Amino acid sequence: MKIAVTGASGFCGGAVARLAAVRGADVICVGRRPGPVGRHVPWDATRDVPDLAGADAVLHLAAAVGDPGPGRAVEAAFRRVNVDGTWRLLAAAAGRPVVWVSSASVYEPGPYAHPLREDHPASGQRNAYGRTKAEGERLALAAGAVVLRPRAVYGDGDPHLLPRLRRTVRGGRAWLPGPDVPLSLTAVDNLASACLAAVGWPAGAYNIADGVTYRRDAAISAVLGVPVRHVPIALARAAAVVAGPALTRYGIDQVTDGMVLDIAKAREQGWRPERTLSWF
Repeated sequence: MKIAVTGASGFCGGAVARLAAVRGADVICVGRRPGPVGRHVPWDATRDVPDLAGADAVLHLAAAVGDPGPGRAVEAAFRRVNVDGTWRLLAAAAGRPVVWVSSASVYEPGPYAHPLREDHPASGQRNAYGRTKAEGERLALAAGAVVLRPRAVYGDGDPHLLPRLRRTVRGGRAWLPGPDVPLSLTAVDNLASACLAAVGWPAGAYNIADGVTYRRDAAISAVLGVPVRHVPIALARAAAVVAGPALTRYGIDQVTDGMVLDIAKAREQGWRPERTLSWF
């Protein structure tokens, strides 16, 4: 099978491209920069329709990511990739199977009393990333794609989650807002295996996460190698008002909302997450 992987030069896309090659696929890396394997097809998601000639399936991981500040310019920049780029990709896919990697950030903000199923409202997102991913996935779902929703993807080469967690360390402690909570995390290897498996799944949205629910404090302490100490949530939210991009409401939500993803729908398709944090 010839598989086109967009965003293959990035953290998640690179993991998907490598696993596809290991499993014998002919990989086409579509994006601004070459991926780690296969053939490179240049594509600027902000303006071009990608050349997907020869591809049997498309795994779309190219995205504008992060926790940006507010403003029309920021919103427009994220929209050009996550929404307009999605429209161009779907037009080029022309009936091929598409797996569109979204994010659990599309879900309505918590806190959450129960694990989230895929029918949980996707609204009220806190930043441009969440809003444009939600809009982009609506386009993908309307086109009959499979949409995957991972949460807090981690693994070797992670450029986002681990650096953000390291910034919480002061004086040999990780200072986190609020009490300990349960949460889901997604190993990048689990996301990669789900992307390949999902080529044959029925259209729709699927949560993707590790097969265990973590306790926040234990997980972060294990990764960072330091004990966790708590800061009152109210104090953290007040600090976010003056701290700017270094500390945001979205960032606080990520470690206090207790988001656990129900992955039963993906399991029903035969997918099994094999990695856990103990491997990292």
